[in-house]
Amino acid sequence: MYSGSRKMLNEMLKSFSALDYVHPEDIPNIDLYVDQVTTFIDSQLASAKRSPEDKTLTKTMINNYTKNHVLPSPDKKKYSRDHILTLIFIYYLKSFLSIRDIQEILQPITRRYFGADSDLSFFDVYTEIVSLESTEARALIKDMIAKYNTSRKTFSDAAEGDREVLQDFTFICMLSFDVYIKKMMIEEFIDKSREVIDKKEKKEQKKEGE
Repeated sequence: MYSGSRKMLNEMLKSFSALDYVHPEDIPNIDLYVDQVTTFIDSQLASAKRSPEDKTLTKTMINNYTKNHVLPSPDKKKYSRDHILTLIFIYYLKSFLSIRDIQEILQPITRRYFGADSDLSFFDVYTEIVSLESTEARALIKDMIAKYNTSRKTFSDAAEGDREVLQDFTFICMLSFDVYIKKMMIEEFIDKSREVIDKKEKKEQKKEGE
């Protein structure tokens, strides 16, 4: 199942280091039709694909996000820069969160900043967040190396033929547990935020009814 794990890790880290976000200055500030949107995002996120034939986003996906109120509706079938920014966020979130959770995360942002003519635009929000990418990527690489080194210290008494398989499995489990805990934290944050909003809305409704 596993072989040459140290070399494989180095190759993965090299590939991970090559991953890049969509640079703000590369995002067109003109309205696009859906085919142009999918072509742009597919080319910009090509390095994030698991295999070359994979699609980052399709027209069906975009229509589904619009129907579920995750993505604001296009204007006369044209999508603005803010639509593209929203779709980029959706792309990263959809791999581990439900549509409902993505909606809960994005709605407070799109309501305030999508298409807004204010001092802080949706584009500014995106630019601020992606500016953290380099620092975060370095921290993640360091953490993955630490987990790998820890996994190499396990099953020292196992037969030589079994040791590497067990150590590789340990490494995968450590990474999986990390993803599991972070996903739980995100879901808990969403649920708690929803509770606060619901309580606030009920309080306001009660005041209106008095």
